[in-house]
Amino acid sequence: MSDTSSLHDVLPGGFSGAPPGRRRAGRQQRKRRKQRRRRTTTVLLVSLVVAGGGVYGAYLAISPIVERLTEPKDYAGPGSGEVLVVIPEGASGRVMAQELADKGVVKTPVAFIDAVAADKRGAGIQPGNYNLKLEMSAAGALDILADPANRIVAKVTIPEGTRLADALNVIAKKLDLDPKELRAAAESGDIGLPKAAKGNLEGFLYPATYEFGPDVTAESALAQMVKRGQQTYDKLGIPDNKLRKVVIEASLLEAEAGTEQYMGKVARVIENRVQSGMNLQFDSTVSYATGKFNVTTTPQDRESNSPYNTYKFPGLPAGPISNPGEAALAAALNPTPGKWKFFVTTNPDTGETKFANDFAQHQVYVKEFQAWLQANPGN
Repeated sequence: MSDTSSLHDVLPGGFSGAPPGRRRAGRQQRKRRKQRRRRTTTVLLVSLVVAGGGVYGAYLAISPIVERLTEPKDYAGPGSGEVLVVIPEGASGRVMAQELADKGVVKTPVAFIDAVAADKRGAGIQPGNYNLKLEMSAAGALDILADPANRIVAKVTIPEGTRLADALNVIAKKLDLDPKELRAAAESGDIGLPKAAKGNLEGFLYPATYEFGPDVTAESALAQMVKRGQQTYDKLGIPDNKLRKVVIEASLLEAEAGTEQYMGKVARVIENRVQSGMNLQFDSTVSYATGKFNVTTTPQDRESNSPYNTYKFPGLPAGPISNPGEAALAAALNPTPGKWKFFVTTNPDTGETKFANDFAQHQVYVKEFQAWLQANPGN
């Protein structure tokens, strides 16, 4: 018996150990198992790829957020270039921070807010115009803003009782404005004048100290001064229908009262003389009409036909003769009670003024004034 025969005896059916039909079925099962393994591997690979793609997509989505959270929120250096920043009146720290960020001064509003929170000087930042650097640190920006000396302002002071022509000269010089443009603006009617002004700025250019930024114009400067006057009228409670009268009388007080302490009494003299039909006979009104500034006037001056000549015409002058301040306005609105009809400043150097109910007593005081004139020629 051969070796092959013995194998057949051990494994019936030959080498396969199975009939031909079963062999085919086995091969098909093995093939299906391989296919299932390949599909499983493919699904796993696809799942891994999809999962990997999702992670990558998520990374792409959040990476800007991560960068924003991790990147510095402030510039480190002193900055470069120059940019004008305007801090508005009453601006909060957040408003300032946003303005600085918008202008490219600080990197983020948060950087400046943090700097202000850590430095008590932040509470003292004044409104105004400032020159700052581009891309500077928030602390550096605060250093500049916290120092009032860094504010870009031009100050203009108009003293009480200043005539309009003189005030315009001061404004033009201090703000480097064209005098012609300033006069044109004063006459334009576009500066917020109240109706009581009748289109004339004299008397309604409120005397005070003003600050202006580099972008000031003739119109904006005058409008600000007129607005300040309106705020004062409202504060004092001057009715619109009395405003012109009060301003005219107040302008006379600035010229005639000498000092603030006499304004109420001089206002009463004006009221008493006008109500009794007496001419005011104020040299200040004649000086205004003639364009002079002397303490006294000449007989020729007093013959002027100007409606401002209170020697020649009864009642108040045609309009204000200067720009009065708050004290004069308050006195004109509420004169001191009394019967005085005469007064004279006996010493213009000190402003000493004396009041009388009758002409005889007044003449005594006039002689004191004349004695001062002799001692001070040229006035």
